Amino acid sequence: MLTRGLGRTADLWLPIQTAYAWVYSAAYLLENEAGLSGQQVKRRFIGLSAATKRWQGKSGDLEATIIHFLKVTRSYWPGLFHCYDVPGLPRTNNDLEHLFGRQRYHERRTTGRKVASSSLVIRGSVRIIATAMTRIRPFSAADLRPKSIADWQALRAELADYRKKRTLQRRFRLDPDAYLAHLENRLIQLTLPP
Repeated sequence: MLTRGLGRTADLWLPIQTAYAWVYSAAYLLENEAGLSGQQVKRRFIGLSAATKRWQGKSGDLEATIIHFLKVTRSYWPGLFHCYDVPGLPRTNNDLEHLFGRQRYHERRTTGRKVASSSLVIRGSVRIIATAMTRIRPFSAADLRPKSIADWQALRAELADYRKKRTLQRRFRLDPDAYLAHLENRLIQLTLPP
């Protein structure tokens, strides 16, 4: 039975083997076990992409998949090879996605909400960094002291602006007519002579 099944699907195996070899070669190049520079990896990957494009007809029914693979790879091209030139820079953003996922999980667990709270939207740029850094190491009071008062004040002003915008959005959603009437009155006051 197995032999009969393999015999009937024999025509399908060659395209699968061909496509698998290309994808495996791409993964091997991007793994960069040889420790090549970003430019060297890029040059080799260009060669593999060109060969894949030239021989994509050999992939049979998988040709559309190979075309899609090449298109997606091309969309990542600008930042795909930078990581090989910067020591310690991860090759993927999976760690970053994991960080945000953990933040979302803990937020849901502590608040019981299924969606992010508005405070995360307003103060997210500060809260997520603070949450991530406290997982790495504990901080002392000296570490928390602002290095630049001007930068700290600018950040506080930016967060206050976000909060004010959210407050105005909420007021509009609760009662659009009253909100627009208030804006109209303010506009009239501005156009009146002093």
